[in-house]
Amino acid sequence: MTPAPAGSPAVSGSSHGAASRPHDATVRVWDAPLRVCHWVLALSVVTAWLSANIYDSLHEVAGYLAMGAVAFRIVWGLAGSTHARFRNFVRPPAVVLRYLRDLAHGRAARYLGHNPAGAAMVLVLLVMVAVSTISGWMQLTYTFFGVTWVEVLHTWSSNLVLALALLHVSGVLVMSVLQRENLVRAMVTGRKATGEHREDTQPSR
Repeated sequence: MTPAPAGSPAVSGSSHGAASRPHDATVRVWDAPLRVCHWVLALSVVTAWLSANIYDSLHEVAGYLAMGAVAFRIVWGLAGSTHARFRNFVRPPAVVLRYLRDLAHGRAARYLGHNPAGAAMVLVLLVMVAVSTISGWMQLTYTFFGVTWVEVLHTWSSNLVLALALLHVSGVLVMSVLQRENLVRAMVTGRKATGEHREDTQPSR
């Protein structure tokens, strides 16, 4: 079975009652650079948030690491592998809203790569981490040191990043349960089930 293109549903309909079997065929979806970037970004965001106003040096290092991860992800979104490229998974707002509506009714399709909601979260997180890290760096410069609006921007954007990260984790866990697929493990191994041996059923409407 040929895997579905990035950004395309791999299995139509939800996988309620779909038992993932031990012999399910898998395919490489997330490449190593993307996975490393994902976990580095996650670790640096958590470290930066926990070390704020406590361990300044660690906070700065984590901030620069997050900034570098965002920069790499943008480059990799343009020149990386199939499922990493923005053009293969970014969808218009209308598509995202339709997917969320279908999800609320229990009939959202399974995607081999990012689903529309996950893709939107990727973009929002990248933007907000960029705002947080750049505003944090600005506070270290002579020009913007002590400038109120920069401090406020950094504080609010950093808190929003944490809130979005928690929402992202919640979404991953929910989708893992609904589609009976360990999405956290997939971001570690890089592999996901193709759906070739899944016994998916169409939900009742």
